[in-house]
Amino acid sequence: MLKTIKASIRQLINRRDRELLDIAQKVTDSRLSYLGISALYDLAEVARKNERKNIKGAIVETGCALGGSSIVLAYSKAQQRELFVYDIFGMIPPPSNKDGQDVHNRYEVISSGKSSGIDGDQYYGYIENLYEKVINNFASYNFDLTRDRIHLVKGLYEETLKISFSISLAHIDCDWFDSVLLSLQRIEPNLVSGRTLVIDDYYTYSGCRDAVDKYFKDRKDQFIFTQKSRLHIVKK
Repeated sequence: MLKTIKASIRQLINRRDRELLDIAQKVTDSRLSYLGISALYDLAEVARKNERKNIKGAIVETGCALGGSSIVLAYSKAQQRELFVYDIFGMIPPPSNKDGQDVHNRYEVISSGKSSGIDGDQYYGYIENLYEKVINNFASYNFDLTRDRIHLVKGLYEETLKISFSISLAHIDCDWFDSVLLSLQRIEPNLVSGRTLVIDDYYTYSGCRDAVDKYFKDRKDQFIFTQKSRLHIVKK
């Protein structure tokens, strides 16, 4: 009897894994995220684990592009859990002098109008109605923003990222130094103990890496740093 129960549990876990992989694959195939399948799966897995453990707190994402990772998070959370997605929903603001040359080189391509999107699609920052595009992308996956407690917060982080609620998971995907540092400053103090920050561009852009290193410089003993497909930081 016990062996049968254990086998059933393994099958259930495998089924859950397949569901998460399926949604990551679908979003990737739809060309809605710059994240690969493994990164999307890692996000989904953290969100689903929080549900299994009944961890309280909203999910926050800073930077969503076409909304692919947001859709994966929405799929992985319980309907009643709030998901807040902060983005300018337009052209990314320029980097500052705190970013390295790699970042400025990348922004020069973007601002010149010569950046290509996923698999040759139009770069998301050039889409005039990006906010409406993201809403439609959610709808194509059968999400209703009101019913499913999904909040798309449009504007600069300096003006919109004002958090007064507990956070169970945060995905920080905003590339440049100032945006990443501001996200950490306003999100991490509200992060529930034992929960996770996922930093998308730590291994991609020097500005992101420098912002993370600066923020955690004197506090590393309070967190666990794990390299998965992206950098995961767990608050002790």
